[in-house]
Amino acid sequence: MRWYTCTPVAFGGGADFFARDSGLLCRGFQALGVESRAVMPGERQAEDEADLIRTDFKNLESADWWKALNLDGVVLYAWGSPKFRKVAAAIHKAGIFLVLNQDNGGLVSPLLGPVAWAQEQQILSGAGRVRGGGVRWVKLLVKGFSKGLLWDDLFRIRHLREGDVITCVTPIAAGHYRRYCGIFGGEEFAGRVQVLPHPVHPQFRMQGTKRRQVVAVGRWDDRCQKRPERLMEVIGGLVQRDPEVVVEIVGGGIELLQRWHSGLTEGQRARVRLRGRMLPKEMVEIYAASQVSYCPSAYESFHIASGESLCCGCSVVAARSASLAAFQWFADEGVATLAAKDDLDGHLQALEKELECWQRGQRNPEQISRVWCERLHADRVAERIAGMAASLDLNDKDVRFRSSPTD
Repeated sequence: MRWYTCTPVAFGGGADFFARDSGLLCRGFQALGVESRAVMPGERQAEDEADLIRTDFKNLESADWWKALNLDGVVLYAWGSPKFRKVAAAIHKAGIFLVLNQDNGGLVSPLLGPVAWAQEQQILSGAGRVRGGGVRWVKLLVKGFSKGLLWDDLFRIRHLREGDVITCVTPIAAGHYRRYCGIFGGEEFAGRVQVLPHPVHPQFRMQGTKRRQVVAVGRWDDRCQKRPERLMEVIGGLVQRDPEVVVEIVGGGIELLQRWHSGLTEGQRARVRLRGRMLPKEMVEIYAASQVSYCPSAYESFHIASGESLCCGCSVVAARSASLAAFQWFADEGVATLAAKDDLDGHLQALEKELECWQRGQRNPEQISRVWCERLHADRVAERIAGMAASLDLNDKDVRFRSSPTD
């Protein structure tokens, strides 16, 4: 079999690319013995790995170019964006089984509820939290209720119709997409939507012994999404109230936290460790020793760091929010506590409750790891994609939904 992944944006193609998302899924197919390469536009870069294909963007929009690759399937990471519709259409026209990955929370249009959609835009814009957020929010609202309804929805749907399967990274996102597709194409179109989380590297798994430790991973210079201010106030409160807990803070932009860290007491500084960026094998050790993974973000489509921590037997804490759909999934599965209120006290209480669950023996790290490794490891995700293709009769055009506005 030959399954390729494609991202129609000229990202770097080095080790970091192949450690997540479409690059890691390519590795997952390879682990199954499936011939797989990743495809991106642009000139070849020095860091690009050998199994990355670079090509002119115009080739991505050419059915003949795709057909010449003689593929069984393609997983396209294009977010359902109207500007990449022609890429999906070319793969469709080449007769290749097409999986469309949707890396978002699912609230893609005001048609799914104008109030809920507007609230999500407020969160995404940072309105009320970061400078210029209010202006960005107004622009998003104006665009969504004008161009979005008149143009973007039409071409997003045309993009989605090109796929045999539409995958969403959480059950909540899949529910939104089923409603969205149902509005435009009824039950059959909605039936193409399935849940498929982002892949996690197989090296992330339970090992060693847990201790009373919390880990937080993020790009801490991203104040709008990752909310380092929330992280600092919550962790500061936690180590003040809990004299035993250790906190590991990992990721880029760690310099932003240095001044806050220096203001902690000497004993607290010893228990709050600013690690900066770390190699994956080093992260496995951090997760494996931790009981709880904490995410202070305002929004996430999935949050791969939390997926990695679950595979290493951690439980998870985050805010309760429609813009954090993955965490509701984790909570429903009994491996997360969500803050009742998205404020300092809410987050502190959630962390303390989750740590108490560990102290009472109510969390089983081996079981958590076993369940989530099976769901998230890259080879398991790739296997489910191949299963989706195998479950459909590829000779039945009605099943393949090969009727679209571009035909």
